[in-house]
Amino acid sequence: MTDLSRVRGIVFDLDGTLVDGFTGITTAVNAARAASGLPPLPQDAVTLRVGRGLDDLLAATLPVGAVAGGVRVFRETYDRVCESESRAMPGASRVLPELAARGYRLSVASNKLAVFSVRILRAVGLAPYLAIVHGPDSAGRPKPDPAMIDACLAAMERTRGESIYVGDMPLDVEAAASAGVGVALLAGGASPRAALEATGAPVFSGLEELATALPQRAR
Repeated sequence: MTDLSRVRGIVFDLDGTLVDGFTGITTAVNAARAASGLPPLPQDAVTLRVGRGLDDLLAATLPVGAVAGGVRVFRETYDRVCESESRAMPGASRVLPELAARGYRLSVASNKLAVFSVRILRAVGLAPYLAIVHGPDSAGRPKPDPAMIDACLAAMERTRGESIYVGDMPLDVEAAASAGVGVALLAGGASPRAALEATGAPVFSGLEELATALPQRAR
């Protein structure tokens, strides 16, 4: 059971949690599909497959033999559009500075490469409030392996018992459990609310509701 009263450190997922980057991801997926002579997919279909890293995403959207080449096309395309086709999730631009002012230490652990995450967070104005941003390229392994969250806890100087992981997918419950931290889920991201509620984790309508549920000051 997640005890919000003890929280002093918050590790966030990125896409669907702090940033709506699904337009840019869809653009890059469809570029990879076009290179294989395939028609584009609608954004909703791509969004449902986001979360477990690029290889998994392309394995679900390309023929088996096209994945290696698709990775190259995806990254080339995403390099061009990741900033322009991403925006802060509702409430993020208000909530992150507020939480930082209330004494919370904040960070990001995402299965997106950290090199892209940092650029996006800078573009949408959220980077100044984060102690560190990690991805599988910087921490070594993707979620649900605990490596990224562990690295974030070290950078925030917070213990497992006083930290939570905040995401928008059932996968994020797995990641939090593997790292031994509490978890909170936000509706409105990649997964339907019913799927989030089925995990048994606390589900909030968005960042503002989560911020209201946290203690006014980090202890």
